[in-house]
Amino acid sequence: MSKAEERRLGSGLNSISMNCQEIMESKETTEDKETRREQQDNMKNNLMEQTKIPQVRAIVERQDPSSKEVDDLTIRRFLRARDLDIGKASSMLFRYLKWRREFVPNGSVSLLETPNEVAQNKMFLQGSDKKGRPITVILGARHVQSKGGLEEFKRFVVYGFDKICSRMPPGQEKFVVIGDLEGWGYANSDIHGYLAGLSILQEYYPERLAKVLLVHAPYIFMAVWKIVYPFIDKNTRKKIVFVDNRKLKSTLLEEIDESQIPDIYGGKLPLIPIHQSTHKEIVLVATTKPIEQGLALQLVYKQGLCDREGPRFSRFPKRSQQLLLITHLLLLSLSILWSAATIRC
Repeated sequence: MSKAEERRLGSGLNSISMNCQEIMESKETTEDKETRREQQDNMKNNLMEQTKIPQVRAIVERQDPSSKEVDDLTIRRFLRARDLDIGKASSMLFRYLKWRREFVPNGSVSLLETPNEVAQNKMFLQGSDKKGRPITVILGARHVQSKGGLEEFKRFVVYGFDKICSRMPPGQEKFVVIGDLEGWGYANSDIHGYLAGLSILQEYYPERLAKVLLVHAPYIFMAVWKIVYPFIDKNTRKKIVFVDNRKLKSTLLEEIDESQIPDIYGGKLPLIPIHQSTHKEIVLVATTKPIEQGLALQLVYKQGLCDREGPRFSRFPKRSQQLLLITHLLLLSLSILWSAATIRC
């Protein structure tokens, strides 16, 4: 075959290849095209990340030799959280390592450190979505400021995040939250707790949250939402979805297979407490330790803050709850302004 013929043959093959690609692209749906573009963008970002991970590691190791134990996936999450800025990602990772040593000196949070929060039975580890990401269900109406205060609540938040992350299947780094606000009222408006949990998520568990589906949100909740919203990172905001009650199951089915949807939303999976044990078992474990820990858990029941199904919130009429909430928000305004100076979003 002459060189001219080879050139003609090569040109013909290229033309056929381009025509095939055009035909394939013409048959692609909008969703397919978005998926393909996303995959291409991910490939480019992955190449950039791979070149920057060693640079972040080198910077942080000079300040904290213990960071040698941190894997590349963790460093990559911190890079993504700071838009691949090496300096900002290194600072964020360094702060995380320092915080982890101080706040979780034993490597993990024990249930015995969060007896009042566990007793509220408000967080559940619930199957996985269609992408294999773990799902956690949080019943907002069961959360009240417990006797253990803000510190115990923060420990419970860390316990929950660590438990979810430990259940990540290979290839997954994120989880989905269903936040159920049915019955939410004044007694649950723990703004300091919400801001503390938000800070922990954004500062120490970056790029772990895939999506938040807020269901059964009452009107009264929106007053608190307006205060918390400005503290939410812009990337996190995109992941929060308010679900229409009339389309609850159909919306969940877009993300989750029916076999993995909680039975309280018409699915087939019963709720599983994140601590994977009953209230009776929790009390039993607590009382095998120093008596103060056992009593702390039992006092929650004795004081009427919590029954076996969770806290009771029928103490105030709805109108009174609204008035109390407005008063509460006014009193908290100065405190919230102070929080703005201390919480980085």
